[in-house]
Order: sequence, then structure tokens, then C-alpha cells
Amino acid sequence: MVYNIETTNACNMKCKMCPRTTMMTRKVETMEPWVFEKVVSQMRPHLKGEWDKWKIYVQQRYGISEWGMSENHYFLYVIPDIIQLHGYGDPLLDLNMGYYVKMLSERGFRSYFSCNPANMNLDRTIEMFENGLTYIKFSIESVYDDRHKALRGEKSDFSSSYEKILGLLRIKTAMELKTVIVITMLDLDQPDQWKQYLELQRLFAGKDVYVYLKSQDTQWLTKEYHGTNSIHWTEPCKHPWMSMTIKSNGDAAMCMEDYNNDIVLGNVKDESLYSIWNGKKYDDLRRGHLELTEKRCMEKCDMTLMGGQ
Repeated sequence: MVYNIETTNACNMKCKMCPRTTMMTRKVETMEPWVFEKVVSQMRPHLKGEWDKWKIYVQQRYGISEWGMSENHYFLYVIPDIIQLHGYGDPLLDLNMGYYVKMLSERGFRSYFSCNPANMNLDRTIEMFENGLTYIKFSIESVYDDRHKALRGEKSDFSSSYEKILGLLRIKTAMELKTVIVITMLDLDQPDQWKQYLELQRLFAGKDVYVYLKSQDTQWLTKEYHGTNSIHWTEPCKHPWMSMTIKSNGDAAMCMEDYNNDIVLGNVKDESLYSIWNGKKYDDLRRGHLELTEKRCMEKCDMTLMGGQ
């Protein structure tokens, strides 16, 4: 599976919890449309029978119904069924995003990306909704403007973001558009974290949005581990056997958490997805996970390796 396509790694935020802010050294660039087209041409959507089997597995393995709203519901029922269009950049800064969403929709794919509401241009966002974007997720880390700026940077605050989202909801209702608007707050273990999340829920109550509190990843970065409620982060890493990430320069990486493309397994500009997936570099990575020799993953990820189980 292609887990995500990072069409751009451009971002104007300075998020304290993101390694991009202080540690990303790779070139900032936006994917060329022909590269995106080449990747998508090699993919197909899930067949109904495949998706039905997955839902049965999730219900039996985790006991989570497909009718719900939570961090793990989103991870198990939404993420596996879509093409994720973000990585270490804000998709709202990619002017080709409307075209990409339309291309995916016409080929039968569901699509999604996470972004900063401060960067939202209503006209371009509505175009994406009309072109069939399935989910759009807005990240809100605090209901207080000063705290939000401290976490995300001066270009983002809560008040203006909230008003922009309300405006988008009004247009969505008037135009009868189907895109699901998702609101997340990252659990950064703030002293009043739960209080702020309850206030966020209250502010969006009855407004046709999907709201959940998201466990923090990249806790290795600060070495301040405060736990997780996410199934994804408590299970061993399966990415070498299950999914591929395509970065803005065409690199095929093991996962989206690889902010500097330290583990490059091929490049889609001159290789097929099939040849990359079945190539020696992927085999070596899998062996490194099983034999616990892949130090890059062990040092810069919160997940355990398969060989450690």
C-alpha cells in the first residue's frame, strides 16, 4: 500500500513538537505533477471484498466498531481507506492540490490531508471539496491564542482559525458538499490538556465535525515520554511489510516520520513502485527490523521494531 504522498514539504509554521522546525535539513520542494501522476497510475483502490475483510478483522482484533469517533477509530477505519496527501509540509501551500484530489477521485480513490487552518484559502479549499476530497483535518493545539502561537508559531492562532473553519462549515452546508471536516488537538501533556480538549469539543458541538484528541508522536525528540492511547504507537512497526511513503522529491521512504529521508529505498521518478517494493533495499530494511540492526529507526522513532517482540 502507498501510505502517503507528500506533495510538498513546504510549511510556514514553527511547531515546537515537529522535527521539521529544528532538524529537517533536506531541500524544501514541491512535487512535480508528472511525478504524482506516475505514482497514481501504478495504484488501484481497495476492492469492496478487501475492505470488508479488513473491517471484520478490526472488529475481532480490537473490538472497535466502524461507527464511532476516536483516535483509534480514525486510525483503523479512515487512514487505511484513503490516500494521505501530507508529510512534513502543509498541503494547503501546494497550488496543485485541487488537481490531485480530482485525479484521485476520478480513479476511485478516497483522499485526505492534515493542514493548518491559518493557511486556508476558502476558494481553493472549496475547489478541493467539489473535486471529491474525502477528509480534511485541521490541527488545533490550544483554545488560547497565546498558547497556540507558542506551540505553532506566530502565523497561527486559535480565534482566527476557529472563525475560518466555521465559515467553511457554512459554505459546505449551503453547497451540500460531502467532505468530512476533522478537528484534532494533539495531546502534549499540558497541565490543562483535558480541560482544553473539552472546550474544543464544546465549541464544535453540533457543527458536523469529527473531533478527537490525538496522541503525540515523535516523543523521542524531547525525551519526555508521557504515554499514548494510540494503537499505532503501541504495536511494533509494520511499515516495512505493509506500506510505502512517497516524498516531495520522489524518494520512496519507509514511513512519513522519516523527516530527512534518511532511509531512501528508491525514487519513483525512475523506478516503478513494484521494483522498489521488491528490491534489495527494502529487503535489507526488513532484515534490519527483524535483527534489530536498523539503528536509525531505533533512535528516531517511538515504535518498537518487529524483532524486539
